[in-house]
Amino acid sequence: MKANSPKEVAGQPGSSTLTAGVAGSVKPSRGSAEMRYAIRDVLQVAQQAREAGKRIIPLNIGDPLQFDFSTPVHIIEATYQAMLAGRNGYAPSSGVGEAIEAIRDDAGRQGIENIQDVFVTSGSSEAIEIALASLLNPGDNLLIPSPGYPLYEAALAKFGCEGVPYYLQESNGWQPDPDEIARSINGRTRGIVVINPNNPTGAVYSREVLSGILELVARHGLVAFSDEIYSKLVLDPIPAISLASLAPELPVVTFNGLSKAYLVPGFRIGWGILSGEGKNVADYQEAIGKMLRVRLCANHPQQFAIRPALEADQGHIPPMIEKLRRRRDLIDSLLNSIPGISCVRPQAAFYAFPRLEIAETDHEFVTDLIQETGVVVVPGSGFGQQPGTNHFRMVFLPPEETLRQALHSIGAFAKSRRSLGCRE
Repeated sequence: MKANSPKEVAGQPGSSTLTAGVAGSVKPSRGSAEMRYAIRDVLQVAQQAREAGKRIIPLNIGDPLQFDFSTPVHIIEATYQAMLAGRNGYAPSSGVGEAIEAIRDDAGRQGIENIQDVFVTSGSSEAIEIALASLLNPGDNLLIPSPGYPLYEAALAKFGCEGVPYYLQESNGWQPDPDEIARSINGRTRGIVVINPNNPTGAVYSREVLSGILELVARHGLVAFSDEIYSKLVLDPIPAISLASLAPELPVVTFNGLSKAYLVPGFRIGWGILSGEGKNVADYQEAIGKMLRVRLCANHPQQFAIRPALEADQGHIPPMIEKLRRRRDLIDSLLNSIPGISCVRPQAAFYAFPRLEIAETDHEFVTDLIQETGVVVVPGSGFGQQPGTNHFRMVFLPPEETLRQALHSIGAFAKSRRSLGCRE
Protein backbone atom coordinates (compact mmCIF):
# COMPACT_ATOMS: atom_id res chain seq x y z
CA MET A 1 0.00 0.00 0.00
CA LYS A 2 1.23 3.48 -0.87
CA ALA A 3 2.09 5.54 2.21
CA ASN A 4 0.23 8.81 2.64
CA SER A 5 2.35 11.97 2.37
CA PRO A 6 2.26 14.58 5.19
CA LYS A 7 0.21 16.81 2.94
CA GLU A 8 -2.43 14.11 2.43
CA VAL A 9 -2.81 13.32 6.15
CA ALA A 10 -2.55 16.82 7.58
CA GLY A 11 -5.42 17.57 9.92
CA GLN A 12 -6.44 13.89 10.41
CA PRO A 13 -6.36 12.38 13.91
CA GLY A 14 -2.89 11.08 14.72
CA SER A 15 -1.45 12.56 11.55
CA SER A 16 1.82 14.42 11.10
CA THR A 17 1.81 18.20 11.68
CA LEU A 18 4.79 18.85 9.41
CA THR A 19 2.65 20.44 6.69
CA ALA A 20 4.31 23.54 5.25
CA GLY A 21 2.81 26.76 6.51
CA VAL A 22 1.04 25.28 9.55
CA ALA A 23 3.53 26.30 12.27
CA GLY A 24 2.98 29.67 13.94
CA SER A 25 5.65 32.16 14.97
CA VAL A 26 7.97 31.06 17.78
CA LYS A 27 7.34 33.02 20.96
CA PRO A 28 10.44 33.90 22.99
CA SER A 29 10.60 33.56 26.75
CA ARG A 30 9.17 36.23 29.03
CA GLY A 31 12.58 36.56 30.65
CA SER A 32 14.21 37.51 27.36
CA ALA A 33 11.79 40.42 26.99
CA GLU A 34 13.42 42.00 30.05
CA MET A 35 16.97 41.66 28.72
CA ARG A 36 18.85 44.91 28.20
CA TYR A 37 22.57 45.55 27.95
CA ALA A 38 22.99 49.24 27.32
CA ILE A 39 26.78 49.00 26.91
CA ARG A 40 26.36 47.15 23.62
CA ASP A 41 22.84 48.27 22.72
CA VAL A 42 24.21 51.71 21.79
CA LEU A 43 26.31 50.09 19.06
CA GLN A 44 23.22 49.95 16.87
CA VAL A 45 22.98 53.73 17.04
CA ALA A 46 26.74 54.00 16.48
CA GLN A 47 26.47 51.89 13.34
CA GLN A 48 23.81 54.23 11.98
CA ALA A 49 26.09 57.19 12.70
CA ARG A 50 29.01 55.46 10.98
CA GLU A 51 26.88 54.79 7.91
CA ALA A 52 25.96 58.48 7.90
CA GLY A 53 29.65 59.35 7.66
CA LYS A 54 30.46 60.14 11.30
CA ARG A 55 33.87 59.28 12.75
CA ILE A 56 33.15 57.05 15.72
CA ILE A 57 34.93 57.54 19.05
CA PRO A 58 33.97 54.49 21.15
CA LEU A 59 33.76 55.38 24.84
CA ASN A 60 31.21 52.71 25.70
CA ILE A 61 33.04 49.43 26.34
CA GLY A 62 35.73 48.86 28.96
CA ASP A 63 38.15 46.98 26.71
CA PRO A 64 41.69 48.39 27.15
CA LEU A 65 42.94 46.45 24.12
CA GLN A 66 40.89 48.68 21.83
CA PHE A 67 43.31 51.44 22.74
CA ASP A 68 47.03 51.78 23.58
CA PHE A 69 47.27 48.94 26.11
CA SER A 70 48.68 45.48 25.40
CA THR A 71 48.72 42.08 27.10
CA PRO A 72 51.91 41.23 29.04
CA VAL A 73 53.95 38.79 26.97
CA HIS A 74 54.46 36.27 29.78
CA ILE A 75 50.68 35.79 30.07
CA ILE A 76 50.39 35.01 26.36
CA GLU A 77 53.43 32.73 26.55
CA ALA A 78 51.95 30.71 29.42
CA THR A 79 48.81 30.01 27.42
CA TYR A 80 50.80 29.13 24.30
CA GLN A 81 52.99 26.69 26.20
CA ALA A 82 49.92 25.07 27.77
CA MET A 83 48.44 24.51 24.32
CA LEU A 84 51.70 23.03 23.03
CA ALA A 85 51.73 20.73 26.05
CA GLY A 86 48.33 19.36 25.06
CA ARG A 87 46.19 21.18 27.62
CA ASN A 88 43.42 21.46 25.04
CA GLY A 89 40.90 18.96 26.35
CA TYR A 90 38.43 19.35 29.19
CA ALA A 91 39.69 20.78 32.47
CA PRO A 92 38.40 19.88 35.95
CA SER A 93 35.05 21.56 36.50
CA SER A 94 36.32 23.83 39.29
CA GLY A 95 39.57 24.66 37.49
CA VAL A 96 43.12 23.34 37.19
CA GLY A 97 44.96 22.81 40.45
CA GLU A 98 47.78 25.30 39.98
CA ALA A 99 45.32 28.04 39.01
CA ILE A 100 43.16 27.43 42.09
CA GLU A 101 46.23 27.45 44.32
CA ALA A 102 47.40 30.76 42.83
CA ILE A 103 43.97 32.32 43.33
CA ARG A 104 43.89 31.16 46.96
CA ASP A 105 47.33 32.65 47.58
CA ASP A 106 46.37 35.95 45.96
CA ALA A 107 43.17 36.06 48.01
CA GLY A 108 45.26 35.53 51.11
CA ARG A 109 47.36 38.55 50.16
CA GLN A 110 44.10 40.53 50.07
CA GLY A 111 43.34 39.37 53.61
CA ILE A 112 40.65 36.81 52.74
CA GLU A 113 40.61 33.92 55.21
CA ASN A 114 38.39 30.91 55.82
CA ILE A 115 38.27 30.09 52.11
CA GLN A 116 36.01 27.10 51.50
CA ASP A 117 36.07 26.97 47.71
CA VAL A 118 37.64 28.51 44.62
CA PHE A 119 36.17 27.99 41.16
CA VAL A 120 37.44 29.15 37.77
CA THR A 121 34.91 30.31 35.21
CA SER A 122 34.48 31.78 31.75
CA GLY A 123 35.00 35.33 32.90
CA SER A 124 33.78 36.70 36.20
CA SER A 125 30.36 37.00 34.55
CA GLU A 126 29.95 33.22 34.59
CA ALA A 127 31.11 33.08 38.22
CA ILE A 128 28.40 35.60 39.09
CA GLU A 129 25.67 33.67 37.29
CA ILE A 130 26.70 30.34 38.84
CA ALA A 131 26.85 31.81 42.36
CA LEU A 132 23.42 33.42 42.00
CA ALA A 133 21.82 30.37 40.37
CA SER A 134 23.12 28.19 43.22
CA LEU A 135 21.43 30.35 45.85
CA LEU A 136 18.23 31.86 44.50
CA ASN A 137 14.74 30.46 43.92
CA PRO A 138 12.04 32.13 41.81
CA GLY A 139 10.47 34.91 43.82
CA ASP A 140 13.59 35.62 45.90
CA ASN A 141 15.24 39.01 45.71
CA LEU A 142 18.77 40.32 45.80
CA LEU A 143 19.87 43.82 46.73
CA ILE A 144 21.93 45.36 43.92
CA PRO A 145 23.70 48.72 43.74
CA SER A 146 22.29 51.49 41.59
CA PRO A 147 24.25 52.51 39.64
CA GLY A 148 25.87 49.15 39.12
CA TYR A 149 26.89 46.62 36.51
CA PRO A 150 23.81 45.55 34.47
CA LEU A 151 24.70 41.84 34.40
CA TYR A 152 23.18 41.32 37.86
CA GLU A 153 19.76 42.56 36.88
CA ALA A 154 19.84 40.54 33.64
CA ALA A 155 20.82 37.36 35.48
CA LEU A 156 18.05 37.82 38.03
CA ALA A 157 15.52 38.14 35.22
CA LYS A 158 16.65 34.73 33.92
CA PHE A 159 16.09 33.17 37.33
CA GLY A 160 12.68 34.70 37.95
CA CYS A 161 14.05 36.79 40.81
CA GLU A 162 13.88 40.48 41.63
CA GLY A 163 16.75 42.92 41.81
CA VAL A 164 16.00 45.48 44.53
CA PRO A 165 18.12 48.59 43.99
CA TYR A 166 19.92 50.44 46.73
CA TYR A 167 21.06 53.85 45.58
CA LEU A 168 24.66 54.98 45.85
CA GLN A 169 25.01 58.48 47.25
CA GLU A 170 26.34 60.81 44.56
CA SER A 171 26.69 63.62 47.09
CA ASN A 172 28.97 61.38 49.16
CA GLY A 173 31.34 60.23 46.45
CA TRP A 174 29.00 57.44 45.31
CA GLN A 175 29.31 55.57 48.63
CA PRO A 176 26.49 53.19 49.63
CA ASP A 177 24.43 53.99 52.71
CA PRO A 178 24.01 50.90 54.94
CA ASP A 179 20.93 52.45 56.57
CA GLU A 180 19.20 52.72 53.20
CA ILE A 181 20.20 49.16 52.34
CA ALA A 182 18.67 47.99 55.62
CA ARG A 183 15.32 49.54 54.70
CA SER A 184 15.26 47.52 51.47
CA ILE A 185 15.63 44.11 53.14
CA ASN A 186 12.51 41.97 53.45
CA GLY A 187 11.58 38.34 53.97
CA ARG A 188 12.44 37.40 50.38
CA THR A 189 15.94 38.92 50.42
CA ARG A 190 18.77 36.37 50.08
CA GLY A 191 21.83 38.54 49.59
CA ILE A 192 23.55 41.84 48.88
CA VAL A 193 25.74 42.65 45.88
CA VAL A 194 28.71 44.96 46.43
CA ILE A 195 30.73 46.26 43.46
CA ASN A 196 33.96 47.71 44.84
CA PRO A 197 35.64 49.47 43.10
CA ASN A 198 32.40 50.39 41.46
CA ASN A 199 31.47 50.18 37.81
CA PRO A 200 30.26 52.66 36.52
CA THR A 201 31.21 55.37 39.04
CA GLY A 202 34.81 54.47 39.85
CA ALA A 203 34.10 54.84 43.59
CA VAL A 204 36.14 52.92 46.17
CA TYR A 205 34.15 52.11 49.32
CA SER A 206 35.32 53.03 52.80
CA ARG A 207 36.00 50.48 55.54
CA GLU A 208 33.13 51.96 57.57
CA VAL A 209 30.64 51.44 54.75
CA LEU A 210 31.80 47.87 54.08
CA SER A 211 31.59 47.03 57.78
CA GLY A 212 28.05 48.42 57.88
CA ILE A 213 27.03 46.18 54.98
CA LEU A 214 28.53 43.13 56.69
CA GLU A 215 26.54 43.92 59.83
CA LEU A 216 23.38 43.61 57.74
CA VAL A 217 24.60 40.31 56.26
CA ALA A 218 25.11 38.92 59.76
CA ARG A 219 21.87 40.31 61.21
CA HIS A 220 19.62 39.00 58.42
CA GLY A 221 21.41 35.75 57.51
CA LEU A 222 22.31 36.87 53.99
CA VAL A 223 25.08 36.08 51.52
CA ALA A 224 27.34 38.91 50.32
CA PHE A 225 28.55 38.97 46.71
CA SER A 226 31.61 41.17 46.29
CA ASP A 227 32.61 42.07 42.73
CA GLU A 228 36.25 43.20 42.92
CA ILE A 229 37.35 42.96 39.28
CA TYR A 230 38.93 46.46 39.42
CA SER A 231 40.65 46.02 42.80
CA LYS A 232 44.15 46.35 41.31
CA LEU A 233 43.34 49.48 39.32
CA VAL A 234 42.98 52.03 42.12
CA LEU A 235 44.13 55.47 40.94
CA ASP A 236 44.23 57.34 44.25
CA PRO A 237 46.32 56.57 47.36
CA ILE A 238 43.48 54.74 49.12
CA PRO A 239 43.03 51.03 49.86
CA ALA A 240 40.63 48.81 47.98
CA ILE A 241 39.50 46.64 50.88
CA SER A 242 38.26 43.16 50.07
CA LEU A 243 34.88 42.73 51.73
CA ALA A 244 35.54 39.14 52.84
CA SER A 245 38.71 40.21 54.65
CA LEU A 246 36.61 42.11 57.20
CA ALA A 247 34.44 39.16 58.29
CA PRO A 248 35.99 35.72 57.69
CA GLU A 249 33.08 34.03 59.48
CA LEU A 250 30.36 35.37 57.16
CA PRO A 251 29.33 33.85 53.80
CA VAL A 252 30.93 35.97 51.06
CA VAL A 253 31.51 35.15 47.40
CA THR A 254 34.29 37.30 45.95
CA PHE A 255 34.51 37.71 42.16
CA ASN A 256 37.64 38.63 40.23
CA GLY A 257 39.50 37.72 37.07
CA LEU A 258 42.22 38.48 34.56
CA SER A 259 40.24 40.63 32.12
CA LYS A 260 40.94 44.14 33.35
CA ALA A 261 44.17 44.42 35.36
CA TYR A 262 45.88 41.73 33.27
CA LEU A 263 44.57 42.98 29.93
CA VAL A 264 43.03 39.77 28.55
CA PRO A 265 39.25 40.35 28.37
CA GLY A 266 39.05 37.94 25.45
CA PHE A 267 40.56 35.08 27.46
CA ARG A 268 37.30 34.96 29.47
CA ILE A 269 39.01 33.85 32.67
CA GLY A 270 37.44 34.78 35.99
CA TRP A 271 36.77 33.13 39.31
CA GLY A 272 34.73 33.02 42.48
CA ILE A 273 36.00 32.59 46.04
CA LEU A 274 33.56 31.27 48.66
CA SER A 275 34.56 32.11 52.23
CA GLY A 276 32.85 31.81 55.60
CA GLU A 277 32.26 29.21 58.28
CA GLY A 278 32.47 25.80 56.60
CA LYS A 279 29.41 24.27 58.27
CA ASN A 280 27.27 27.25 57.26
CA VAL A 281 28.20 27.26 53.57
CA ALA A 282 28.65 23.49 52.95
CA ASP A 283 25.31 23.00 51.19
CA TYR A 284 25.79 26.15 49.15
CA GLN A 285 29.28 24.99 48.19
CA GLU A 286 27.90 21.68 46.95
CA ALA A 287 25.23 23.50 44.93
CA ILE A 288 27.93 25.58 43.24
CA GLY A 289 29.84 22.38 42.50
CA LYS A 290 26.79 20.87 40.80
CA MET A 291 26.38 23.96 38.61
CA LEU A 292 30.05 23.82 37.66
CA ARG A 293 29.89 20.15 36.72
CA VAL A 294 26.83 20.65 34.51
CA ARG A 295 28.60 23.24 32.36
CA LEU A 296 31.80 21.10 32.17
CA CYS A 297 34.65 23.62 32.54
CA ALA A 298 36.16 27.00 31.76
CA ASN A 299 38.69 27.52 28.95
CA HIS A 300 41.49 25.07 29.67
CA PRO A 301 44.78 26.46 28.29
CA GLN A 302 43.97 30.02 29.41
CA GLN A 303 43.80 28.80 33.02
CA PHE A 304 47.57 28.30 32.89
CA ALA A 305 47.91 32.08 32.57
CA ILE A 306 46.46 32.59 36.06
CA ARG A 307 49.53 31.68 38.09
CA PRO A 308 52.03 33.72 36.04
CA ALA A 309 49.58 36.64 35.95
CA LEU A 310 49.11 36.71 39.71
CA GLU A 311 52.59 35.66 40.82
CA ALA A 312 55.09 36.68 38.12
CA ASP A 313 56.07 40.13 36.88
CA GLN A 314 53.49 42.79 37.80
CA GLY A 315 55.49 45.49 36.08
CA HIS A 316 52.75 46.48 33.65
CA ILE A 317 50.36 47.58 36.40
CA PRO A 318 52.09 50.76 37.76
CA PRO A 319 52.48 52.36 34.29
CA MET A 320 48.94 51.34 33.43
CA ILE A 321 47.66 53.06 36.57
CA GLU A 322 49.74 56.16 35.87
CA LYS A 323 48.40 56.37 32.32
CA LEU A 324 44.82 55.97 33.57
CA ARG A 325 45.40 58.55 36.32
CA ARG A 326 46.48 61.18 33.78
CA ARG A 327 43.46 60.44 31.63
CA ARG A 328 41.15 60.51 34.65
CA ASP A 329 42.50 63.91 35.67
CA LEU A 330 41.98 65.21 32.14
CA ILE A 331 38.38 64.10 31.76
CA ASP A 332 37.57 65.18 35.32
CA SER A 333 38.69 68.70 34.48
CA LEU A 334 37.03 68.83 31.06
CA LEU A 335 33.70 67.31 32.11
CA ASN A 336 33.31 69.67 35.04
CA SER A 337 34.00 72.66 32.78
CA ILE A 338 30.95 71.91 30.59
CA PRO A 339 27.80 73.81 31.65
CA GLY A 340 25.06 71.36 32.57
CA ILE A 341 27.48 68.48 33.23
CA SER A 342 29.13 67.58 36.54
CA CYS A 343 31.16 64.54 37.52
CA VAL A 344 32.28 63.00 40.79
CA ARG A 345 35.98 62.24 40.38
CA PRO A 346 36.51 58.47 39.80
CA GLN A 347 38.95 56.85 42.23
CA ALA A 348 39.53 53.57 40.39
CA ALA A 349 38.91 51.57 37.20
CA PHE A 350 38.50 53.53 33.95
CA TYR A 351 34.94 54.84 33.97
CA ALA A 352 33.30 58.16 34.72
CA PHE A 353 29.59 58.63 35.41
CA PRO A 354 28.81 62.31 34.74
CA ARG A 355 25.51 63.88 35.71
CA LEU A 356 23.39 65.73 33.16
CA GLU A 357 21.16 68.68 33.95
CA ILE A 358 18.82 68.31 30.99
CA ALA A 359 15.13 68.50 30.23
CA GLU A 360 15.14 65.31 28.14
CA THR A 361 16.06 61.77 29.16
CA ASP A 362 19.61 60.48 29.25
CA HIS A 363 18.70 57.96 26.56
CA GLU A 364 17.57 60.75 24.22
CA PHE A 365 20.67 62.80 25.01
CA VAL A 366 23.02 59.89 24.29
CA THR A 367 21.21 58.82 21.11
CA ASP A 368 21.38 62.31 19.67
CA LEU A 369 24.99 62.75 20.83
CA ILE A 370 26.06 59.62 18.95
CA GLN A 371 24.13 60.54 15.82
CA GLU A 372 25.41 64.12 15.71
CA THR A 373 29.01 63.71 16.92
CA GLY A 374 29.98 60.03 16.68
CA VAL A 375 31.01 59.98 20.35
CA VAL A 376 29.63 56.74 21.80
CA VAL A 377 28.75 56.78 25.50
CA VAL A 378 26.11 54.82 27.43
CA PRO A 379 22.92 56.17 29.06
CA GLY A 380 23.08 56.15 32.83
CA SER A 381 19.69 54.47 32.98
CA GLY A 382 21.43 51.34 31.67
CA PHE A 383 23.23 51.10 35.02
CA GLY A 384 20.54 52.45 37.32
CA GLN A 385 20.34 55.90 38.87
CA GLN A 386 18.32 57.85 41.39
CA PRO A 387 14.84 58.65 40.04
CA GLY A 388 14.77 62.16 38.61
CA THR A 389 18.46 62.18 37.67
CA ASN A 390 20.22 61.65 34.35
CA HIS A 391 23.77 60.44 33.73
CA PHE A 392 25.95 58.79 31.14
CA ARG A 393 28.92 56.45 31.44
CA MET A 394 32.11 56.93 29.48
CA VAL A 395 35.45 55.12 29.53
CA PHE A 396 38.67 57.12 29.75
CA LEU A 397 40.87 54.45 28.19
CA PRO A 398 41.74 56.31 24.94
CA PRO A 399 44.84 58.50 24.58
CA GLU A 400 44.59 62.08 25.82
CA GLU A 401 44.19 63.61 22.37
CA THR A 402 41.24 61.35 21.59
CA LEU A 403 39.65 62.20 24.94
CA ARG A 404 40.12 65.92 24.26
CA GLN A 405 38.38 65.55 20.91
CA ALA A 406 35.54 63.56 22.45
CA LEU A 407 35.01 65.98 25.32
CA HIS A 408 35.13 68.95 22.95
CA SER A 409 32.35 67.34 20.92
CA ILE A 410 30.32 66.55 24.03
CA GLY A 411 30.75 70.13 25.28
CA ALA A 412 29.72 71.68 21.96
CA PHE A 413 26.74 69.34 21.73
CA ALA A 414 25.62 70.12 25.30
CA LYS A 415 26.02 73.86 24.72
CA SER A 416 23.96 73.64 21.53
CA ARG A 417 21.16 71.81 23.35
CA ARG A 418 21.06 74.41 26.09
CA SER A 419 21.10 77.34 23.68
CA LEU A 420 18.23 75.79 21.74
CA GLY A 421 16.27 75.30 24.96
CA CYS A 422 15.84 71.62 24.11
CA ARG A 423 12.46 70.36 25.40
CA GLU A 424 12.09 73.31 27.72
